[in-house]
Amino acid sequence: MVPSDLDGLAKEIGAKTFACDASKRTDVEKLFADLDGSFGAPEIVVFNPSYRTRGPVAELDPAEVEKSLMVSAFGGFLVAQQAIRRMLPKKSGCIVFTGASASVKGYAQSAPFAMGKFALRGLAQSMARELHPQGIHVAHVIIDGGIKSERRQEQSGKTASLLEPDAIAATYLSVIRQPQSAWSHEVELRPWVESF
Repeated sequence: MVPSDLDGLAKEIGAKTFACDASKRTDVEKLFADLDGSFGAPEIVVFNPSYRTRGPVAELDPAEVEKSLMVSAFGGFLVAQQAIRRMLPKKSGCIVFTGASASVKGYAQSAPFAMGKFALRGLAQSMARELHPQGIHVAHVIIDGGIKSERRQEQSGKTASLLEPDAIAATYLSVIRQPQSAWSHEVELRPWVESF
């Protein structure tokens, strides 16, 4: 995604967009420096980037596999590190990582995506145990199913077979607003057609 993809939404809600390659340390450091100059330290950070390459393991291009891991896992680390450095002095903040079905189950011909999402889940678990006592809420949200969009519509007769973006957003807001005495560190969302 490029910032121009969000032009309509940004205009509608009066937001400012920033470009960043999450897999590049210098890009992530620049993003947070730009945010410091525009808005100050973040209170909430949601990490959603991922990159997917598919195919039989024996035929995968190692460079594509590396890119998948760099965006999903290493990018999550880079973004979290910059966010944490800004949240620790205040002893507050919330970091939410977006997982996928692949966070808990690796599918055939999708090993790189599973590798990246499993790693991101491990990062979230480790961070939650380290940072919850320091006042920083860390959560991992598993999106276990397809998401409804203009490009992806439900099949005839399969109402509620795809996750509604507004329902996903409501869950994120619920997690972000949780009282400190009852923080979740992982939440799974799935439509009724997804199996456990």
